[in-house]
Amino acid sequence: MPSSAESELPVSPKGYALFDLDHTILPFDTQAFFCNFILHREGWRRIYLVWFLPCALLAAVKIFKLRTMKRIFSSYLVGMPEEKLHTYVDEFLKTEFSAAVYPEVIQEIERNREEGRLMILNSASPEFYVRKISNRLGFDHFLGTQMITDDPMPFLPDIIGPNNKHGAKITAMIEKEIIPPGDGPLPNSWAYSDSSADIPLLSHAEKGVMIHPGEVLAAKGQEMNWSTLTPDRPYHGKWGASFTNLRQALGLWPLAVK
Repeated sequence: MPSSAESELPVSPKGYALFDLDHTILPFDTQAFFCNFILHREGWRRIYLVWFLPCALLAAVKIFKLRTMKRIFSSYLVGMPEEKLHTYVDEFLKTEFSAAVYPEVIQEIERNREEGRLMILNSASPEFYVRKISNRLGFDHFLGTQMITDDPMPFLPDIIGPNNKHGAKITAMIEKEIIPPGDGPLPNSWAYSDSSADIPLLSHAEKGVMIHPGEVLAAKGQEMNWSTLTPDRPYHGKWGASFTNLRQALGLWPLAVK
């Protein structure tokens, strides 16, 4: 018999839909994509590259962790008033983000919503814009990496809690009582991701959908009988994605809406 605490946890009788964000709902890393948007408006902020690029080399040899790099990368926002930051996020979502989303994945979001599932956006990206993306796309819940947006933005924004990645995504949903505890899979549930880092997320649903999976994820997907979506994207393969991230981090990716 379940304990009284467990029995009080919410259960969605019509199921769950778990969505990753970056390279899943759109073909880009949203952190780099938003950076590109900002640099097109305030080009002087490219000064952050003076310290970010050397740190990226240290991260490549495992000296700096991803959590630290996320803080260092966000230094392109240093000194920005909080009100201005949120105004930029709103403009970004109405223009670049809306132009970039995969129509096929948006259709899956709408289908799952119409079928009554609890809609959960679960991303490693900073929560300050994951919240707004969640609202824009009509999710019931959102989870992201909790980066503190002080007013004005500091040089190295603090992160509270873990980088919301790998199994941390499952732990966060359970701790916030969005899903019931247990190893899964959740009843009548679907999960969507592009990344092998989200194998725990995909495994927590009855049906997994991979978006342009790499070799590791594709192999796991074949074993688990997960399906695949390959919507059109403006680059080809892993190296194309990496080069696109670099161009966006430099503010050199063209804006879709000017």
